[in-house]
Parts: sequence; structure tokens; C-alpha cells
Amino acid sequence: MALQLIPAIDLKDGRCVRLRQGDLADATIFSDQPAAMASQWITQGARRLHVVDLNGAVAGRPKNELALREIIKAAGDIPVQVGGGIRDLETIERMLDDGVSYVVIGTAAVKNPGLLKDACAAFMGHIIVSIDAKDGRVATDGWSKLSGHEVVDLAQKFEDDGVEAILYTDIGRDGMLTGVNLEATVRLAQSVRIPIIASGGVAGIDDIRQLCAVEQEGVMGAILGRALYEGRLDFVQALSLADSFAP
Repeated sequence: MALQLIPAIDLKDGRCVRLRQGDLADATIFSDQPAAMASQWITQGARRLHVVDLNGAVAGRPKNELALREIIKAAGDIPVQVGGGIRDLETIERMLDDGVSYVVIGTAAVKNPGLLKDACAAFMGHIIVSIDAKDGRVATDGWSKLSGHEVVDLAQKFEDDGVEAILYTDIGRDGMLTGVNLEATVRLAQSVRIPIIASGGVAGIDDIRQLCAVEQEGVMGAILGRALYEGRLDFVQALSLADSFAP
């Protein structure tokens, strides 16, 4: 199986933006039409899309559902995974009913472990947990707070709850184009049996090559953001490289 390369569509006020280190005040607008952005990546060969409701992550409830529905419509049969402000079972159910394939739970999984357990039981196969970390510690609330949790300990607990995959972000690198924290990502992948999706810091084709080389360790995919939007990474070329590594 080739490493999945997953374009990110980050939504703020209905627009497609990118942040630096999760700072809402440091947003670059890339498109006023997120659905058109989704269509662009799918035309180029995307096999999955990653959508984040940035306003929702701060508010604690989804805020860009209209834009999300338009993205799902544009995506057709392509799976869409969505995170940001998802804090209860009703929201998860509504999103899955709207056509979302995977719901990404972050802050709520740390603060309300019972919710994650219930979500995995009710929506088996559709729950991804997001672990955002800095210096090995887990961050919550749109990255504004560092918790006392260690990444590996929390990941193993989430694995026992039955999550489909773990989305791991090194928030010190996100949007900074400084390269993926490969060592920490591989260490996490080796500590659990469920797949890891790497996020944060992809800067160019060399990062894709390095991630492809560790795919067999349990790194199933990578989220691509600023490097794509700023033209530092050619998506078609990256897909071709990832496919060349597939057995």
C-alpha cells in the first residue's frame, strides 16, 4: 500500500486558509471557494481529503458546515476526514450522515475520554483521534494549552478504545515548512498497532521520500498543507513518488 498523501483544506470564515503553528491571527487566505480547492486536488489524484474547521476548534462546535457540505459534494466518492470543534456524539452522527467518512476528535478525546470510547463503539471504523504535541506533551484547545499527558501513553489508551487511526501533529513544525518530525512519528507508530497519519512540517519532496521509507513502520499517510498551497511541493509528482514505493 502506498503512503496516502492527503491535501488539507483548513476552513476559517468559509475560506480556505493556512495557519502558522495554529495561530488564527496568522492566517493566509488561499481560496474563497473551498469546494473548488477540493475539486482541484481530486483532479490531480487525491484519494482522501483532510478538512479542519478552525473556527470550530476554537468555538468547541462546528462553524463552517456549509463549506464542509459543499466540499463533500465536490469530493463525490473520495473519502473526507473532518476535525475541529467536534465534542459530542450528536455532531459526529450529523457529520457522518452528511457524508463525512472519518471524524477526527482531538481536544475532546483528551478532556472527555468517555466520549471517544462511546464514539468508537457507536461509529466503529469512522473515528480518527488527533494527537497534537509539542516536546512530547499533548496540546489541547486549538493548541493553546499543553496537558500533562505523554504522547505514547495516550496513543496506547486510544488504541484500546478502538480508534481507526491516529493523526499526529508536531505543532512546533506545523505551517513552518521545517520538515516532518520523523523520529517522533516513527517512535509513535512503533508503539501502537493502528496506523499513524503524519502532520505538520512537510516542506517538499524530500519529506515525502522520508515518509515513504517508514511507511512499513505503520505510517499510513501524511497531511499536506502549506507546501502544496505555496507551490513548494508538486502534488502529482509527490503521488507518483509515493506510488513508486508501493510493493
